[in-house]
Amino acid sequence: MRVRDATAQDGEALATIYNAYIRTSTATFEEALVGGSIMASRISNTLSDGYDWLVAEDEGQLIGYAYSSRWMARPAYRFTVEVSVYVAKEAHGKGIGRALYDVLFERLRAKDYHTVIGIITLPNPASVRLHESYGMEQVAHYREVGRKFDQWIDVGQWQGML
Repeated sequence: MRVRDATAQDGEALATIYNAYIRTSTATFEEALVGGSIMASRISNTLSDGYDWLVAEDEGQLIGYAYSSRWMARPAYRFTVEVSVYVAKEAHGKGIGRALYDVLFERLRAKDYHTVIGIITLPNPASVRLHESYGMEQVAHYREVGRKFDQWIDVGQWQGML
């Protein structure tokens, strides 16, 4: 398994990973499936904004991705980033999220970011464990802020210092 920079050509494979979450999970609040061109556009926009988008690849198959993005628009927030990670369902529990975050966090430190924010749909013990293993702490819990699959969903925010 290797971690590399994403390219727009990865859009279709990443859409397949993400669409599984859209269809079956509250980990994302998106409800409509996305196509490869949408994911390719998201990758290109993220990279052109100066943020990172990484993929995990195993024997030519993409099995996960992680990226950083702007947390808030005002200039004073420029040293804070939001991070996200998604792993193909069949690759859960194999350290893919950790491998992606290891590289991502190293890059964020090299770019002199100071604070990292992770937003987690609750409950999600595996994601909480991953974020807390990087020293992140829960700093907010928003009750019933999303609705998907006919249920109200809580969201938490985790914060860490780089």
